[in-house]
Amino acid sequence: MPLAEERAEGIHVIRWVASSSVRIDDLEFGRSLLVMPDRVWQDLPARRIAEIDPNLVQQILALAPELVLLGTGERQQLAPPALLASFLQHGVGLEAMDNAAAARTYNLLAFEGRRVAAILLIDSAASA
Repeated sequence: MPLAEERAEGIHVIRWVASSSVRIDDLEFGRSLLVMPDRVWQDLPARRIAEIDPNLVQQILALAPELVLLGTGERQQLAPPALLASFLQHGVGLEAMDNAAAARTYNLLAFEGRRVAAILLIDSAASA
């Protein structure tokens, strides 16, 4: 599914998402990642929501996002209340949606100049 045709200067753009991969700019990734306008964190150490632990939350919060979009794969899954609370207590919103919706929303907010982070969970074991 193509998402963006142009790359704004200095902003990472999600080009497309599929069930087992995502293309950011001109690179394809087959593992979970976090993308922000100014960085891509490859090989994020979580393939499923349950694997997002307090240590990972702290690492994400250290990047100072305004909002975190949680792409939960091909289907939307709700984030557990404890995970939501761990972001909200630091003033950072967390919105869970499927990967395609997270990618579209990320691109829109990044182009608006927002400091948005998108976690795109790819469970390679489930797609193998």
